[in-house]
Amino acid sequence: MEEVYHDSVMLTESIEGLNISPNGIYVDVTFGGGGHSKAILERLKENGRLLAFDQDQDALQEGSQKKIFQEAGNRFTLIDQNFKYLKNYLRINGVTSIDGLLADLGVSSHQFDVAERGFSTRSRGPLDMRMDRRQSLTAADVLNTYEEEALSEVFFKYGEIFEARRVARDVVSFRKVKEFEYTDEGVAFFLRFAKKGKENKFLAMAFQALRIEVNQEMKMLEDMLRQSLEMLKPGGRLVVMSYHSLEDRLVKNFMRSGNMSGEIEKDFYGNNLSPFVLVNRKVILPTSDELQKNPRSRSAKLRIAEKK
Repeated sequence: MEEVYHDSVMLTESIEGLNISPNGIYVDVTFGGGGHSKAILERLKENGRLLAFDQDQDALQEGSQKKIFQEAGNRFTLIDQNFKYLKNYLRINGVTSIDGLLADLGVSSHQFDVAERGFSTRSRGPLDMRMDRRQSLTAADVLNTYEEEALSEVFFKYGEIFEARRVARDVVSFRKVKEFEYTDEGVAFFLRFAKKGKENKFLAMAFQALRIEVNQEMKMLEDMLRQSLEMLKPGGRLVVMSYHSLEDRLVKNFMRSGNMSGEIEKDFYGNNLSPFVLVNRKVILPTSDELQKNPRSRSAKLRIAEKK
């Protein structure tokens, strides 16, 4: 049986959300295991085109081995870069406008399952958490070198941890005795601050904060969203799946207003100047069947907007 690199979350809903034109140009900015890209490519005819981004070398290697991508020829382009470079690399590949963009944010099943990537609280591995292993900063570096104030900001802003100051202060004290190296050391340390019965939730918040800081995920997301608006044709679809409240709030604000604050601008007559029309007024959540098959989908939220 073939190993599943990553289970694509809400595959049907997200592909339907793109409203694919068979000869259109589409972008998957989070290639991952290639599940969403494969579904898009299957719906494109010979004049259609798909460009996919991923900065994770494991994902790129996995994708390049799949028959559908190998046989796609010029219809498929895999770009080994972060999606913050969306506009530049589309133009390098001769694309000035697109019919749709799909983003499945968060960490892939593969990244969680491979201990040496350092994303999981369940297995021992180096405190790494880099999506792109070509970069130098790791989660261990954040814990071992950031000043107390900077650490406090990371835990509060990206982990929404109310005890952020106390956690940061204790990190600085702890590392004077022994530097952080492995995930299980991080788990043991953070468990000190978890309330009884909320241990797993607290660990997830702490690891999320470190991961977002290491990969600058919120900044990258903002950059990509702004560029997507510029690259989408009128009638083009923006389909984004998020996995925590920080991402979802940003995506919701952007689709609602065209900016990160969510503040809607109006003209002299009071008409909404947002560049998007919301396709789904209510956020789309995984079905009970999908939750049963793939428990990791439980935090997923899907939003779809169409450019005016």
